[in-house]
Amino acid sequence: MANDNLKKAKKAKNDEFYTQWADIEKEIMAYIDYNPDVFRDKTVLLPCDDPEWSNFTKFFAQNFEAFGLKKLISTSYAYESKKINIPYQTSLFEEQSPHFNPDINKIKGKIFTLDHDTNQNGVIDIEDLEWRYLEGDGDFRSDEVKKLRDEADIIITNPPFSLFREFLAWIVEADKHFLIIGNINCLTYKEIFKLIKENSIWLGTGMGRWISGFIVPESYELYGTEARIENGSRIVATNNCLWLTNIDHGKRHQRLTLMSMADNMKYSKHKEVKEQKYKKYDNYDAIEVPFTDSIPSDYDGIMGVPVTFLDKYCPEQFDIVALGNLNGFTPNKLYINPKSHINGKEKNNEMINSVLTLKGKDKKGNYYSADNIDYYIYAPYARILIKKRGDS
Repeated sequence: MANDNLKKAKKAKNDEFYTQWADIEKEIMAYIDYNPDVFRDKTVLLPCDDPEWSNFTKFFAQNFEAFGLKKLISTSYAYESKKINIPYQTSLFEEQSPHFNPDINKIKGKIFTLDHDTNQNGVIDIEDLEWRYLEGDGDFRSDEVKKLRDEADIIITNPPFSLFREFLAWIVEADKHFLIIGNINCLTYKEIFKLIKENSIWLGTGMGRWISGFIVPESYELYGTEARIENGSRIVATNNCLWLTNIDHGKRHQRLTLMSMADNMKYSKHKEVKEQKYKKYDNYDAIEVPFTDSIPSDYDGIMGVPVTFLDKYCPEQFDIVALGNLNGFTPNKLYINPKSHINGKEKNNEMINSVLTLKGKDKKGNYYSADNIDYYIYAPYARILIKKRGDS
């Protein structure tokens, strides 16, 4: 049920999901541990942010000197442009500022900058943030925010879920380093998978339950068993999000410890491997590996693995061959007049010709048939085709 929140957000364009401080800190410190100077003398842009409600600006402002930042910039999106059914609440931060203008406060975006000790207390931190209204509403696609993007060295944020594809393209267009949050499903997007395959972008250090949840407004219904109210904040735990980046970190170079195929079939904790062995795809020359920890160490051919493998992917250990659908692989068999059998209902369904397939033993569950085969087939969950590197 919790995952439905992100689907609803994309459909309704409700993007008020705020990242918790602990999750930001846990992820950022992994890059600092790998390279203590990763942010030193860098200008960091936090678009789609709002220090009154979001933790990204607060976190980087409080760590400005510790990280050695050159400049911190964050921008917020105007309330009326969001078109959300959430009552507007003016913060004390706004009302107490000499820049506050109630006539334009809901229609203009804001820019927050930090680059010097404004209050002359000897420390550069959140108390030194300066802000003003933008000329426009703060849309990241505007020329005004694009100029800030071009000025920045690194872009970090939790972008609008409904605009994730467009936002990542906006970053890639400018050839910037970045760290952003997205849904796990984004890994199967053709344009994003291409960048992953090219080793141009990769996963951050955490995904799924590593991200403990998002703070949502009062108007959001709390779904799922892990939704909760914590320290006054309403939190939904989607368990299907990840960090996506092109900034290097140590986890990315950790090789998986693997067993041989024989040992997996003998000792695996997964009955699908221990009892059913390794199946070959019916329409492609590769084996099905349903769990990342079941990848055999001594198999040199192509393997289909879950999308979540990318959380453990080490480029020194494996090559990514393709995505397990027609966006990436070419099947060696096409099914004639394929039909799906779902919940007892039969219908023509060519979709099966665009994904990896496995032979089925019987009519159990959802399955497919075709005129040119005398057995039933089924499609596993989304797969990525990989191959062990020759020097691994």
